[in-house]
Amino acid sequence: MTKPIAPRESRESEISLAQLRGYCARMAPHWVVPAVAVPAPVPPSRIHGVVVPASSARLLDNMSEYGD
Repeated sequence: MTKPIAPRESRESEISLAQLRGYCARMAPHWVVPAVAVPAPVPPSRIHGVVVPASSARLLDNMSEYGD
C-alpha cells in the first residue's frame, strides 16, 4: 500500500522560519545584485518647458527650508 501524498500546504508548513532564514542565508551569495548606475545631474540649461503654478511657487517660497 502506498502512502498518500500530502497536500502542498502541509508540506510547506513543516519548514520553520529559522530553517527558511537559513536557506535564504545560504542562497544570498548566489544572488547577483546589479550595480546601480547613478544618473548624471541635468544642467538647468537643458530643462525646458517646466511650468510651476504661482500658488505652488508661493507655497515653497514660504517654507523656510526651501526659501531661506
